[in-house]
Amino acid sequence: MNKFLLPILISITVCANAQDKNKTAKLDSLFTKKYEDKTFNGNVLIAEKGKIIFQKSFGVADYESKRLLNNTTIFELASVSKQFTAMGIVLLEKQGKLKYDDPISKYIPELSFYKNITVRNLLNHTGGLSDYINLFSKNWDKKKIATNNDIISEFAKYKPEINFQPNEKYEYSNTGYALLGYIIEKVSGQTFGDYLETKIFKPLGMKNTFVYRSRFQPKVVENYAKGFIENDFVFIVSPDVLGKSYLSYYLDGIVGYGMVNSTTDDLLKWDRSLYTDKLVNEKDKSIIFQGAKLNNGKLTDYGFGWQVAHHKITIW
Repeated sequence: MNKFLLPILISITVCANAQDKNKTAKLDSLFTKKYEDKTFNGNVLIAEKGKIIFQKSFGVADYESKRLLNNTTIFELASVSKQFTAMGIVLLEKQGKLKYDDPISKYIPELSFYKNITVRNLLNHTGGLSDYINLFSKNWDKKKIATNNDIISEFAKYKPEINFQPNEKYEYSNTGYALLGYIIEKVSGQTFGDYLETKIFKPLGMKNTFVYRSRFQPKVVENYAKGFIENDFVFIVSPDVLGKSYLSYYLDGIVGYGMVNSTTDDLLKWDRSLYTDKLVNEKDKSIIFQGAKLNNGKLTDYGFGWQVAHHKITIW
C-alpha cells in the first residue's frame, strides 16, 4: 500500500489564558515533536483574536529539490476548498441568481432524473449522490483528464442510483461539491477560478490564493508545496510516478471539491473576514454555520462547507 504524506496546512484561531511566551514554547515543542516523529510536515499559523501567536514551518516543500517550507509556501487545500465553493454559492444567492432550494436540474438539466436533490442538499451533503470517483475508476479513459462537464456527462450516461433519498441522512460527497463548482460557472458566466478571485480572494486581499490544476493546466508557481508519497519501501516519491492511470492525474481537471491553493497568512485573512460583514452578513453566517435538518428532525454537524462543532481550546 502507498501511504500519502501530503504537506499539511493549518490556520486556526484559538483563545488561551497563558502568557504568550509560554504558549509559543508549548506550541513549538508540540509541532517540533510531531515533525521529529515524522508525523507532521507543514506550516502552522495560530492566532488569538486575530493576533498571530505562533507561526513556523516544519519540513520540506519539494523532496526532489530538497527545497524547504517557509511561511509563504503555497499549498493545495484539498477539501478545505469546499468552504470557498460554498461561499461562492452563497454570494450568488445574495445576488438573486439562484436559490438554495432550487432543484439541481434547473442548472444541470442533464441530471433531471435526480428529481428532489437541491442546491442546499449539495452544500450540506444530504443529497445522496454516489461517489463520482468510483464511477470514473471503472469507466473513464485514464489517458484523458476529466473536468466537471465530464462528471455530468458520465452521470447522465450511467445514471448511478442515489445512495439514499435527499435529507434522509448525511453522507460526505465530493460529487456534490463538483456539481456546485459547475453551477457556479454556469450561473456566473465565469470560470470557477475567476469567480472566486473576483468575489472572494481579491476583495479580501488574499494575493497568494487561487485555483490551480497542476496537471490539467500546468504553470510555474513559485514556492509551491509539492505532494509526495511514502511507499511500502519507505521511498518518498511524487504521486506522478504512479502514472496517468492514477486518480491524482486523470481527475485533476475537476474543481469545487478541491483545487484552491493558499498560504497560512491568506487563510488568516479569510478567517478574520468571517467575523465581519465584508462578504456576508450575520443572517448568511447563521445559515452557513448551521447543521442540516434531516427528515427525522435531527441536525447534522455540517453546514455550508464547514464542519460545525463547539470546542473550547486551552493552551497552557
